[in-house]
Amino acid sequence: MLNTETPSGRHPDLDGYAATDLVRAFTEDQVHAAQVVHAAAAQIARAVEAAAPRIAAGGRLIYAGAGTSGRLGLLDSVELWPTFSWPKDRVVALLAGGRQALFEAVEGAEDNRVQGAADVRAVAPTTNDVLIGIAASGGTPFVLGALEAGRAAGALTIGVANNPDSPVAAAAEIGITLDTGSETISGSTRLKAGTAQKIFLNTLSSAIMVRLHKVYGNLMVDVMPTNAKLYRRAIALTVRATGASDAEAKAVLEQCSYKVKTAIVALRLKTDVAAAQAALDAVAGDTRRAIAKE
Repeated sequence: MLNTETPSGRHPDLDGYAATDLVRAFTEDQVHAAQVVHAAAAQIARAVEAAAPRIAAGGRLIYAGAGTSGRLGLLDSVELWPTFSWPKDRVVALLAGGRQALFEAVEGAEDNRVQGAADVRAVAPTTNDVLIGIAASGGTPFVLGALEAGRAAGALTIGVANNPDSPVAAAAEIGITLDTGSETISGSTRLKAGTAQKIFLNTLSSAIMVRLHKVYGNLMVDVMPTNAKLYRRAIALTVRATGASDAEAKAVLEQCSYKVKTAIVALRLKTDVAAAQAALDAVAGDTRRAIAKE
């Protein structure tokens, strides 16, 4: 039996726990999930180093999964636009069962290996693309089909599973195992297996974005303001990076459509936004290099 499916020996009387003990049983497992991902840091770093050059060359991030794993992949993909201004046409999320599976289980969708391959071929993967196949069990046919099609097209394939020696890890160029073990509620991989996947995906995509100069220092300087909170955040980031006043930061941000990196370079170099943008373009958007002449 798979580790993720094996009944936990730690909480056989879970249904009789007092509320505090019940909650602690769950939160303790969530802490364990984070530790498992942390232990896989070297593997994840290898994936980042392999993926970043391809993405920098114009590739896309393509996520493929079923059920909870597929929804987590979709969540990570959606958040790249507001967080890093990542182009929407350069991220794809493939979920077994399609859009309907976002809201309810689609019978048998995860077992369709042929459909997984067909869904990947439909988005025409290239050698610059990075396909991330996610499966708690490590044997989901839809994900295996997706990885096979991605690899056949020359895309970099990364397979993530929560059980050791999994077919998903073996099918990918880079296989990553997050061995979270048995669940507090036996077999419910939406719990710590899902948590580990979420941490992994956040880590992988965020690290790639740092490599692509979407971050200056530890500041989220490629944020895309889409609401009042994010407009305030853009001003605060600009102030922190430049020492300008709120009013000064806002004035320059308004001149460059709230592009934080452009505003930072303009304020630091004491130049106009057009020159600041040109300075950024000359160094592939690297804020640190753009202000090096300061």
